[in-house]
Amino acid sequence: MLFSSKKDKFSIMLGDIAMNLKDCSKYFVEYKIKNISNLKELSQKMKEYETKGDEYIHQIILELNKTFITPIEREDILQLAMRMDDVLDGLEHCSARFEMYAITHADEYIIKFVEWIYQCTLEISQSVELLGEKKLPHIRIHAIKIKDYESQCDDILRASIKHLFAHETDPIKIIQYKEMYELLEDVADSCQDVANTLETIIMRNA
Repeated sequence: MLFSSKKDKFSIMLGDIAMNLKDCSKYFVEYKIKNISNLKELSQKMKEYETKGDEYIHQIILELNKTFITPIEREDILQLAMRMDDVLDGLEHCSARFEMYAITHADEYIIKFVEWIYQCTLEISQSVELLGEKKLPHIRIHAIKIKDYESQCDDILRASIKHLFAHETDPIKIIQYKEMYELLEDVADSCQDVANTLETIIMRNA
């Protein structure tokens, strides 16, 4: 049984998780870092989104445990929720690293990473909305876009590290920026995991 025409509690809860993720990534991509105090503000705000996400996950687990019949497999609902939460956790982790390393300059590669990740979260949000509307075939195009964006991030990672080692002479900055690039690529990978989960749901319910 798939989601009925009227949204049930699980599609609503998944939508809340997706919306929180989209809002978080939008804040992240639009935030302007000018000084050290900005880094603390960014980190605190991202932690708020992450905490809110944890609350949503807790709620959906409670509902799954007490609901006998779910609109799709309960494992798929939980997997999708957890995969979206992984993206959120990754963004929060990146913001914490920015503050830890006092990185006030987001170079062109970091900016590109964050922009592609934001695009991924837009596709995720649209996919979850379509899932609640029983429009599974329409989800695939969004899953494909997510994977395309993740592939772009793979290219950025290679280019960023190559540029870093060719032009940066400070070993501390090399370590810090290399880690930031890799953390952001990990977030993109988590977005691809969401896409894979969506495709699994499509396959099982086609």
